[in-house]
Amino acid sequence: MRILIVTDAWEPQVNGVVRTLQATIGELRAAGHEVGVISPDLFRSLPCPSYPEIRLALAGRRKVARHIRAFAPQAIHISTEGPLGMAARRWCIRSNFPFTTAYHTRFPEYVAARLPLSPAFVWRFIRWFHRPARHIMVATRSLARELADQGLAQTMMWERGVDHDLFRPGRAPHPAFKGLARPIQLYVGRVAVEKNIGAFLDNDRPGTKIVVGEGPALADLQAKHPETLFLGKLGGETLASTYAGADVFVFPSRTDTFGLVVIEALSCGTPVAAFPVPGPGDIVTDDAGALDEDLGRAIDAALACDRADAAALGARYSWSSCTAQFVKALTFVPSEPAPEGAIGTAGLAA
Repeated sequence: MRILIVTDAWEPQVNGVVRTLQATIGELRAAGHEVGVISPDLFRSLPCPSYPEIRLALAGRRKVARHIRAFAPQAIHISTEGPLGMAARRWCIRSNFPFTTAYHTRFPEYVAARLPLSPAFVWRFIRWFHRPARHIMVATRSLARELADQGLAQTMMWERGVDHDLFRPGRAPHPAFKGLARPIQLYVGRVAVEKNIGAFLDNDRPGTKIVVGEGPALADLQAKHPETLFLGKLGGETLASTYAGADVFVFPSRTDTFGLVVIEALSCGTPVAAFPVPGPGDIVTDDAGALDEDLGRAIDAALACDRADAAALGARYSWSSCTAQFVKALTFVPSEPAPEGAIGTAGLAA
């Protein structure tokens, strides 16, 4: 199948959306599919206000349309709600070409954390953007219910995967961990306001807190929390060694739809502490971590979990099963029973 993916989130960004797309594309090509990508690197672009790592493509609908026609796709997946996603959405609707979308981020809450806009206002845009999609791919059942409550019931599961050769138990801890006070409490991810990292660093549990990642909130957090060890952006085996060497992985975000780092930590045998919100609430079981509105209590409970149980939970997630779900969502055809609440593209205005 000739599959075209349109995304405003792409290299050199390092985040869950980009990593998921890269892994899925690799699996698709290995299975014999031909995959094209329309991304900001194909156009002139500007940095996104408050998130400069994201480049906003200066691409009109005609330029995007030319790329689509040149690739001649059999399936189109629009991954993001940015300028490229909107241009591709417009082309698909005007051409009566079925397409799928994905809901990667709890966008209304994400925007509200950065701008003086109410989530209700942003939901209007989300409903408008995703309503014409044949399927909206979501990573969790909670997201499916949340979208259904907004009148978007045409969801299909697209979970996440782990490279189990890289993220596995038994790795030697990161060298920087030597001699640190235990328990070692680890956060990995973008260092930004919407990640709620302050809730992690403000907790008074003893031991050592470590942050891996970069982002616009880094300097502020370093100034406020000089006792915390900030290791910057890491990848590959070095990153895996931080997961494997930590005693607990702390995921303080309330806006992520899944949390790829959660299953990477679990795959290394590290239990997870988080708030009881969609994302970690769909992943973390009582034997592999803890969820609590008091993050300190969640950390205490997670530290009592068996690392073997955490590793067993992480082992359930693979990129091959994730990609199989992606292909299933793409291959919706009119002769199949439409998912409850699905809305076709014909007759809808852009």
